[in-house]
Amino acid sequence: MPRNSLVASRSASGASAINRINRSMSEYTAHVDLFARARLPAAELCPEFLFELPELRYPEVLNCGVALLDDAVVEGHGPRVALYSDSGNWTYAELLERTNRIANVLVADLGVVPGNRVLLRAPNNPMLVACWLAVMKAGAIAVTAMPMLRAKELAIMAARAQVDHALCDARLAEELRLAAVAGDRLSRIVTFGDGELEALMSRHPAAFDNVPTARDDVCLLAFTSGTTGIPKATMHFHRDVMSMRDIVGRRLLELGEHDVCVGSPPLGFTFGLGALLVFPLGCRAAVALVEQPTPENLLSTVQRYGVTTLFTAATAYRNLVAAVPNYDLSSLRRCISAGEALPKTTSDAWADATGIRIIDGIGATEMIHIFISASGEQIRPGATGKPLPGYHACVLDDQNRPLPRGHAGRLAVKGPTGCRYLDDDRQRSYVRNGWNVTGDIYYVDEDGYFWFQARADDMIVSAGYNIAGPEVEAALLAHPAVKECACIGAPDVERGQIVKAFVVLNDGHAPEVSLIKQLQDFVKQAIAPYKYPRAIEFLQTLPKTSTGKIQRHALREREQVVKRST
Repeated sequence: MPRNSLVASRSASGASAINRINRSMSEYTAHVDLFARARLPAAELCPEFLFELPELRYPEVLNCGVALLDDAVVEGHGPRVALYSDSGNWTYAELLERTNRIANVLVADLGVVPGNRVLLRAPNNPMLVACWLAVMKAGAIAVTAMPMLRAKELAIMAARAQVDHALCDARLAEELRLAAVAGDRLSRIVTFGDGELEALMSRHPAAFDNVPTARDDVCLLAFTSGTTGIPKATMHFHRDVMSMRDIVGRRLLELGEHDVCVGSPPLGFTFGLGALLVFPLGCRAAVALVEQPTPENLLSTVQRYGVTTLFTAATAYRNLVAAVPNYDLSSLRRCISAGEALPKTTSDAWADATGIRIIDGIGATEMIHIFISASGEQIRPGATGKPLPGYHACVLDDQNRPLPRGHAGRLAVKGPTGCRYLDDDRQRSYVRNGWNVTGDIYYVDEDGYFWFQARADDMIVSAGYNIAGPEVEAALLAHPAVKECACIGAPDVERGQIVKAFVVLNDGHAPEVSLIKQLQDFVKQAIAPYKYPRAIEFLQTLPKTSTGKIQRHALREREQVVKRST
């Protein structure tokens, strides 16, 4: 492998790649296929990257798959269980053997070269973990698709990332094959669980010659989870993966070899990738993988394997509370919430049920994982927390100027990770003056804690009042009849917008007109009366992404359709 394969010019796009490389990057790359490097944002459009912590000064040659797995075996962890699952437990040594065989299949049978994109599709199970690590070790780029995506969405993803190779759980292969027919990509799909990939693996040795990737070679294309309805592909380097291990897994959570993790987020979501692969393996812990993360399955897994660390979203914690008395959760030490705001009512309910305060955190696909949080005695229920070591954050006004404490504005952050969209003009709006501007509205209190107010597109302007939808939601959730809810700004002739709440009721409560008045009065007693929902509609379910985030944009679109038809 030439020391500088850019200079070797093994791709027609090599010259443009050199011209577009971020100034913080070296020219060395192990990639033969320069698709990703050629499509990185121009240097002037990238955020400022900070590498202040000593552990973030990684060597120029870095392969995160090797650091997560091979190094663990070298350190003596081979005989220890790495993965627990209903299909069987794998030790670190067994995981390495299977990963190496898959990497050999990628290179020898599929012809994958460093820099190629490989689509991965499966529920959270051991083979998906092994496939992801194999892609890393082969120097390729993982594009992990959510299990719930359909052919149309998969075809768009494959076209955007120019993906020709895929490893897929046989139970989910049909939609992927339809995507291949619909587009001109995905020419080689290999399935596992039905014996196809397993047969190929059996023909190859349990050793693999790892590709010496650069720390700033792209290893991951993560598509945003689609709360805006328009997903984007974010590009992350090998050192980004290790940064989230070192900052979140080690510094915030202090995971170690005696920990066992479990959670609901899919590995195709960067919250899940960190929680259920990077953190446990990188900290030499173990992970219990659950394909169907129902409340019962999650809590029974905690009991069965002595899980110490639980990762899920705020909505899920609220649904878990009622089932807590049915299980032995004495092993549980940490509970982490991300992906949506954590209401104080949910935090309090979980603490009352388990004695454990949830570690809230805000992250973003663009930032790869959590960057503001607090743990232990530093937790302040209702607040997200403070910037994690290595990160800086502030709130900005409409002119991109930092605001003083106590004033709400747009959250801005910078640190060792940051936004790099794959050839997308929206890079210009996400990055402002070196800051990543996340689209969240926050204020900072006098103690430096960051308090979530709303997503920027969830701010409702009614008769001149700015009303944060999540604040109204938190008030509604405190009512015993409310299981879930979401608030949007519905068009209104007189007020411009009104607060409209979509409510899912708990069992035993009927969607009656009298309940609407009761809920409205309840909110008026909890927060400023002008914020109450002037319209309430009861639904059986709320629209959500495959990661469990409520899709308020879908509710807004639904409301527009209703208005046009009346």
